Amino acid sequence: MEPPTTGNIQRSNLIYRLNIMTRRWRKVLDAAFRVVGLTDAAWRPLLHLSLLGDGVRQKELAQSIGIENPSLVRILDDLESRGLVVRLEDKSDRRARLLKLTMEGHNAVIRIREILVPLEKELLGGYTDSEMHMLTALLERLETSINDFARQVE
Repeated sequence: MEPPTTGNIQRSNLIYRLNIMTRRWRKVLDAAFRVVGLTDAAWRPLLHLSLLGDGVRQKELAQSIGIENPSLVRILDDLESRGLVVRLEDKSDRRARLLKLTMEGHNAVIRIREILVPLEKELLGGYTDSEMHMLTALLERLETSINDFARQVE
């Protein structure tokens, strides 16, 4: 094991802080979406599905959200029972299911954005365009490293 150095401590502190910030942000979002009856398990798939577009396969949505397909199946069961999503047979692969937002699902996405956009503006409003560009570039590099590492341990 490497002896502690300023660089090691800063890296460790960065990962710790990112983890804590992610948890706190998730709590903020959970509280905000709870008011309109949406949980993290519901709003994230709906938002991702709207971004990916109708006709996306369940597997693609699971990858986009970062969860396993069996976990997504339970979430989709709930969303489908609430009339927010429909699953359609994929004519090119009968084992696969294609996902589509219903009209009520599209309305839910509008409500999600009405909550999410102001929160993001408040959170990030104090940063200049240059700072946002730099932060985004650094986070994209970190995400690539994490994805590479995740593939190695899978």
